[in-house]
Amino acid sequence: MTTMTIIPKTFTVALVGVGARAGLARHVESAGATLVATVDPDPAATRRAAELFGRELPRYEDVPALLAHHPDLDGVIIASPDDTHHAVATPLLEAGVAVYVEKPLAITTEDADDLLETAYRCDARLYVGHNMRHMHVVRLMKQIIDRGEIGQVQAIWCRHFVGAGGDFYFKDWHADRSHQGGLLLQKGAHDIDVMHWLAGSSTREVVAMGDLMVYGRVQSRRDNSDRRMWDWYSLDNWPPLEQTDLNPVIDVEDISMMTMRLDSGVLASYQQCHFTPDYWRSYTVIGTEGRLENFGDGEGGEVRVWNRRSGYLEQGHVQYPIVGDARGHNDADALTVAEFVRFARDGASTDTSPLGARDAVAAAVAATRSLRSGSMPQLVPQVRDELADYYRSHQRRETAHA
Repeated sequence: MTTMTIIPKTFTVALVGVGARAGLARHVESAGATLVATVDPDPAATRRAAELFGRELPRYEDVPALLAHHPDLDGVIIASPDDTHHAVATPLLEAGVAVYVEKPLAITTEDADDLLETAYRCDARLYVGHNMRHMHVVRLMKQIIDRGEIGQVQAIWCRHFVGAGGDFYFKDWHADRSHQGGLLLQKGAHDIDVMHWLAGSSTREVVAMGDLMVYGRVQSRRDNSDRRMWDWYSLDNWPPLEQTDLNPVIDVEDISMMTMRLDSGVLASYQQCHFTPDYWRSYTVIGTEGRLENFGDGEGGEVRVWNRRSGYLEQGHVQYPIVGDARGHNDADALTVAEFVRFARDGASTDTSPLGARDAVAAAVAATRSLRSGSMPQLVPQVRDELADYYRSHQRRETAHA
């Protein structure tokens, strides 16, 4: 008798957008999948992709062309500009392709809700690249909280010092609110999602303030569409008012702060500044039995816990080292792409959440509306219960209504 060997089908992935975040797709192979194509209207993307991935890949102008040439495609990583996420992801989900959307999920709450509804209706797997849930500093804080070391969470504060803000966000489309809404959304969605995850609940009320305090005064402007971010990034681009070649349109805030009340009653605040010299995030979580705070957010830093009464105590009572993430969030990128492949291929549970990603968008959109309307308080809408249950059950219909 001859025994037939069944060779499992290769899990194929395409990349949409060969820009600053295209490096995500370099982790596809180690996750057990194969990158088979790119989508980008810029002909120069063919060369950039070859340099990035070490081989030439077919390049298509748009998603319809991709689907026409790869009708059995398994997954897509969307790393195109934020304002394209909804339009790019929708036909892919409708075709039944598993979709990884780089954060933020969309630039409006309505578009984010529509993507959740489309994936639900089409029974297509939707994943959002909130890679910070895989950063060791964040996972360490969550473990400390889940072990009960600081009691029940009551408040969370986050200060984000965006030392590369001028290079990352004010020399291309990021500086134009028509393309991304505002930096509380584009940049802040990460931290809002982390605070929601640590608290185990999402924002329902928000108020915010912000302004364009520094980069709006820089007179050196240039259309940088012929370049990409790493072409101009340099630690020598300092101080902020001496930056050159900023985007012709700059109408987003370079400093913002928001306060939130979560549905659990937890109070949270987030401060973001794009003209600091240093680049890192500082979280403080206060519970009924102590507090934690991170010092550094990558390898070599630590999370310190205060769990007894004291005066000023610099090192806290307990110190936990941060390991991994020595190269920023590159380690987390690899873990996130691997989680996407497992989820798309096998239906595995995920630590990231499309519902959480949507809630981060909704909170950021409401905060941006608040800061641009004289700090008027805003309510953050929720999705319908059936949809929320579906995503809380990791997109498994048989358990969504259990």
